[in-house]
Order: sequence, then C-alpha cells, then structure tokens
Amino acid sequence: MADAVLFEFLHMEMVAELCAHDPDPGPGGQNTNLSVLESMGFRVGQALGERLPREMLAFREELDVLKFLCKDLWLAAFQKQMDSLRTNHQGTYVLHDHSFPLLLPMAAGLQYLEEAPKFLAFTCGLLRGALCTLGIESVVTASVAALPGCKFQVVIRNA
Repeated sequence: MADAVLFEFLHMEMVAELCAHDPDPGPGGQNTNLSVLESMGFRVGQALGERLPREMLAFREELDVLKFLCKDLWLAAFQKQMDSLRTNHQGTYVLHDHSFPLLLPMAAGLQYLEEAPKFLAFTCGLLRGALCTLGIESVVTASVAALPGCKFQVVIRNA
C-alpha cells in the first residue's frame, strides 16, 4: 500500500513539474512536456515487460496480450484490474477504468476535468512500452469523460 501512495505522489510531482504553467511555453511547449511524460512511461512499461515471466511472453494473439495487460499488468501497477476491454477485432481496443487511481485525488470536482488528461500521458506510455516489449507496435491515446474514470484506446500498427 505504501508503494502505491509513493507512486501517486511521484506521479503528481512529475506532472506538476513538467506541466507547470509557463507564461511563454514556446512552440509546442505543453505538448513537449506531455511527450516527456509519455516517454518516461514508455521506458517504465518496457522495464515492466522485460521483468515478466517468460511463459507470459508467449501470447498467440493480440487479444490475449491486451487481456494480460488489463488483468495482470494493471494489477501490478495500480493494485486493481481494468474494468473492461472492448475491441472491434480489427486492431482497435478500448480499455475502460471507471476509478483510475491516478485520477481519484481530483475526482471531487468537475473543475479538474480539463486538467485530467495530462495525468494520463505517463500511463499511455506505460501501456505502449509494455506492448512494445511483447512485440506489438501501437498508438495509445486516453480520454476522460467523467472523473475518476478514463478510457485508453490502443490501435495496433500492422508490422
């Protein structure tokens, strides 16, 4: 439990430091900061993927990999499983988490809804990094409609 709290504080500080409101962020300033957060998450996702037991790495289909991410990887990272996984069976997957732990602290008010997406950049990278380690190139985006829930869209790139 203490690890989860430390991770939440570390994540909040990373977002605060990288996304501090700069009066003149320059060209692409805010997007560059989110890109840095996503890159950090990508490297952490790769490291998590590299530490998986070898028998876990022998998935036969993309859907099995995404199921693994929603159950085992999410449990390891956030102490809970993803709430749902949907697919169109054409390389697009939507992962729903109705009470995402990194958004729980700001769930009390709607005024934070606009700020919520920047708290998902790291996790998008985490998912993309884990998928990359498992041999799947992807694009991961996130959206928030109501706090503390969010959804991650994973689009698999054909190799």
